[in-house]
Formats: sequence, C-alpha cells, structure tokens
Amino acid sequence: MNYAVEFDLTPSEFVDVLRRSTLAARRPVEDTERIAKMLAMADLVVTARDHTGTLVGVARAITDFAYCTYLSDLAVDVAHQRLGIGRALIRLTHEHAGLQTRLILLSAPAAAAYYPHIGMQQHDSCWMTPPQEG
Repeated sequence: MNYAVEFDLTPSEFVDVLRRSTLAARRPVEDTERIAKMLAMADLVVTARDHTGTLVGVARAITDFAYCTYLSDLAVDVAHQRLGIGRALIRLTHEHAGLQTRLILLSAPAAAAYYPHIGMQQHDSCWMTPPQEG
C-alpha cells in the first residue's frame, strides 16, 4: 500500500472511494461543488493507494497543527477493510498534524466498535449544531 499526503485529490476520486466504503450515505456525494470545497478547505488529506494506483482509502482532516485535529472523513474501500489501512491512515494523519494534537473524530454508527479496538478513547460529551440548509 502506498500512503501519501495529497492536496490535489480530485472530487471524483474522493466520491468514488466514499461510495466504495460506507461513508457515502453520510456525505453530500451528489453535490460536486460542495465535495470540491471540502477537499480544497481541508488542512490535511492522507491517501492509501494500491499497487495499481487505485485510491482505496482516504483520511481528510482539519487541524491547527498545534492543539487539535478533527478527522472529518475516514473512508476505506469495503474490499480493503480489515487490512490495517484505516489504522495506518489515522496514524499518518496524526503524525502529519502533530502528535501533540488531540485527534478527534465522530464515528459512523457501524464503525463505533472499531475505534476502541485500535486504542482510541471514547468521549462522552460531544455537542453539535446540525447543518442549516437554505
């Protein structure tokens, strides 16, 4: 597996891996402009590509590189899950953002059991304001 920081990931590649993972159900994959903005405004995008160059995983994060890193998207192609790719993407994201930062993510319901398995701690207090459409 080839891992890299990629700031030129195309919206179509990003959407493709979101669809091949389970994350597309919770992302605006039909809104190309919004997806492009998500990529353009990310502070860090770490990718996993197989030996053919096919994107099989992506971690997209927002960070200040000093205190906190929000891992907004962690997607691994279902056909490549359970091979350590997600764990590697999380580790590399944290390394590139700075290990002194607190890595934060919101889990998809189906993935909630995965994160304690790789050593992450659950936080019982998360608050949010849902998006306002319009």
